[in-house]
Amino acid sequence: MIYLRLFWEFFKTGLFAVGGGLATLPFLYDMGARTGWFTAQQVADMLAVSESTPGPIGINMAVYTGYTAAGILGSVCAIVGLVLPSIVIIMLVAAFLKAFRDNRYVDGAFYGIRPASTGLIAAAGLTVAAGALLNLEAWQGISRFWTVLRWPAILLAIITVAVNRKFPKLHPVFLIAGCAVIGAVFRFGGA
Repeated sequence: MIYLRLFWEFFKTGLFAVGGGLATLPFLYDMGARTGWFTAQQVADMLAVSESTPGPIGINMAVYTGYTAAGILGSVCAIVGLVLPSIVIIMLVAAFLKAFRDNRYVDGAFYGIRPASTGLIAAAGLTVAAGALLNLEAWQGISRFWTVLRWPAILLAIITVAVNRKFPKLHPVFLIAGCAVIGAVFRFGGA
């Protein structure tokens, strides 16, 4: 039953998350809240790992979620569920390409999808930034805003932006590696 549920949850995500891997994040947050397969912090961790590993973000997240929920077969079910809607839609579009190419309604529909896709990506970015920079669990009982801030994460973000501005042609791999080292120092240093 878990395999069918993994397939169905990722099928819905693949069907409605137009705009790439980051557009799947709101669906993943909702899926984690409904199923209990992962927390919001684990989604942020999955995003960090998916961004730094080869392959599409959505596929990497489906592999991780499926594996943690139900092993290797769970990963396969999640991946198939995620990519199947795209495959079916592309096959349908390819079959009727001539009719779709000049159809003004289809062109208008794709034009209308752009803001929705942008909104999904923006919502995902804001959620990840809030989770990384704010201690949302402590937000409930604290009246002073600065006590909710995760200062090591904010310092790391400032350092990353400063280094990127100083060396704009620096390859992102070096920024990722540097952030990993600094994050490990903060983590193991007790910050």
